[in-house]
Amino acid sequence: MVLWSVVTLMGLTLAYAVIGGVFLAFSDFIMRALRLTSGTGGVEAMQIINQEVFYWVFMVLFIGLAPVSLGVLWYASTALTGAGATLLQASAVSYLVGVFGVTVAQNVPMNTTLGNMDLVAESTVQYWVTHYVPNWTLWNSVRTGASILASGLCLTGLVVLLMA
Repeated sequence: MVLWSVVTLMGLTLAYAVIGGVFLAFSDFIMRALRLTSGTGGVEAMQIINQEVFYWVFMVLFIGLAPVSLGVLWYASTALTGAGATLLQASAVSYLVGVFGVTVAQNVPMNTTLGNMDLVAESTVQYWVTHYVPNWTLWNSVRTGASILASGLCLTGLVVLLMA
């Protein structure tokens, strides 16, 4: 393997893990804490989080990993062989489907719905408690697992390739 591919895969492993760590924090305690706030405090906080996420490093990393994952999928499919290549392919697919795909199909629509709701409406609190928190957290947990899996598969694939 050439140096640029080793460095890229090392960085990719770390980036997948960082994304997984952010998602883990939300699934483990942030959503639970927001759910326990009084009135519409959790709704308001999540509306703000969903606006602010677009202005920070997380979004650049999150979106940037999609084309990088596609590149790794292509590279592992065309330039590499064996178990290491298969592990890298699985890593990329885990991110593309389990993280990026789930975000687009599940979490973003719920964020959009919540963002358009009126804080003083009783229907907002009902949506928050009965739909948003349990479903958003479930799908976020899927993203957490897929991120961690992508990181582990990428690391293992890199090690297998370097030991060959």
